[in-house]
Amino acid sequence: MARTRKVTVATDRQGHTTGWAETEQAPPAPVVTDPTAAAFFDVDNTMMQGASIYWFARGLAARKYFTTGDLARFAWQQARFRLLATEHAGDMSQAREAALAFVEGWRVDEVERLAEEIFDELMAPRIWAGTRRLAQRHLDAGERVWLVSAAPVEIGRVIADRLGLTGAIGTVAEVVDGAYTGRLVGELMHGPAKADAVTQLAAVEGLDLSRCVAYSDSANDLPMLSTVGRAVAINPDGALLRQARERGWEVRDFRTGRRAFKIAVPSTAAAGLLAGAVTAGLAMQRRRRTT
Repeated sequence: MARTRKVTVATDRQGHTTGWAETEQAPPAPVVTDPTAAAFFDVDNTMMQGASIYWFARGLAARKYFTTGDLARFAWQQARFRLLATEHAGDMSQAREAALAFVEGWRVDEVERLAEEIFDELMAPRIWAGTRRLAQRHLDAGERVWLVSAAPVEIGRVIADRLGLTGAIGTVAEVVDGAYTGRLVGELMHGPAKADAVTQLAAVEGLDLSRCVAYSDSANDLPMLSTVGRAVAINPDGALLRQARERGWEVRDFRTGRRAFKIAVPSTAAAGLLAGAVTAGLAMQRRRRTT
């Protein structure tokens, strides 16, 4: 059956570019619906344990696209970024430069195929059951549910499709003739960009933001959380937990055990770090294929 893929790209007056993709089959609508309400879920450490781009990298490593040593260095960098909170402007610039270099020349349909396989293998077992239940409650109430991630919008769509959600908002990668160029269209879907994207989507879809809910684990998403009528902190980092308490936001924590040692990384930092490891691995893979 042919894929019915819908990817929308929009640019606002400030030049911010966003993209969203609906899933192939929308969830069945319940009897009672609210067409003006929706829920927006961050992905990394909110909907799933760890960073989606990290699990994608692990799946690529298992398929010999790059070495386990590259993956180990990437995992160490994840912990360093999380524990030392070093996601500053310089890191953002590096991530912006290299975020999609590793998929240059790849076909979009191939990336989606790999994302589907890797989700089933590595991501599905790491979906937080509590967060998934929250999303289902919104669906059962007739509300649309969107993922909001720094991952390429096509990968976000695969995750949303597998979870039965409405769609995904994500980073827009430039595509020419069905293949990625390795460049971004606009900025990474991070921080204020998420708030801009949610606002743009609401305008297109006829949503009332005062009736919408947003969920995140990170203080980086404060702009998005502040854009909607109700904000919920899920597995919050220290900065978000403090803000949630000050603002009277609901807090849900589905983690157990030694939380600081769970894989957890700001997705933009992950994108930049992954790009370096994967680009080197793919270069080695190409050399092996041509020798």
